[in-house]
Amino acid sequence: MGMRLSSHNMNLLRDRVLILGGSAETAIARAVHALIERDSTLAEAVIAEDDEIDKLENEIDQQCNETLLTGNYSNGDLRFVLAVSRAAPIIERIADHAVNIAKHALVLIDKPQLKPYIDLPQMASIAQEMLLDGLDALTRANCELARRTIKQDDRVDAFHHRIYHELIDMMERDPKTVRRAVELLFVIKHLERIADYATNICEVVVYMAEGRVIRHTQEAQ
Repeated sequence: MGMRLSSHNMNLLRDRVLILGGSAETAIARAVHALIERDSTLAEAVIAEDDEIDKLENEIDQQCNETLLTGNYSNGDLRFVLAVSRAAPIIERIADHAVNIAKHALVLIDKPQLKPYIDLPQMASIAQEMLLDGLDALTRANCELARRTIKQDDRVDAFHHRIYHELIDMMERDPKTVRRAVELLFVIKHLERIADYATNICEVVVYMAEGRVIRHTQEAQ
């Protein structure tokens, strides 16, 4: 009979995925802050630090594969390793969206501000919270939290809808706003995608804990 996988390895994997998620959440916060405060140094830092996030995601992927190859683990450990192996690439993609927001911030920095940023930071804040709650649900296999987090996606979509129509209206009224408005349309699209990916992490949690696919079902809505 194989030896059970050490809790040390599980803790290491848990720590690594929390660091990865924390880095992605920080990247979102800093990218949005760079946009609002017109801080090019901060935007450049978000872009530069993405390599570290990619490296950590590769290390997690390697650890998951090595763990699965040993064949020595409990059923609970197996589910956790599989959940992390699915969630880590999603977190890495979230960080990529933060990098894209930082790039749009750099374009907007030397242009006059289009409108007061009120809704956009709120939209970003909900998306960040969804990511953190998704990570919490993942590391604690908490389905109830995962389901509550999925419901937050509607709030992000509502903000996207509102800001989108405001920007379209602005472009129609004043063609000089088009370049800046288009950059902001990209920013809110990236925030919407981040919330979608946080939702995907939560769907992984429910699937791994209960063996139920809730993606694209009424429950996921």
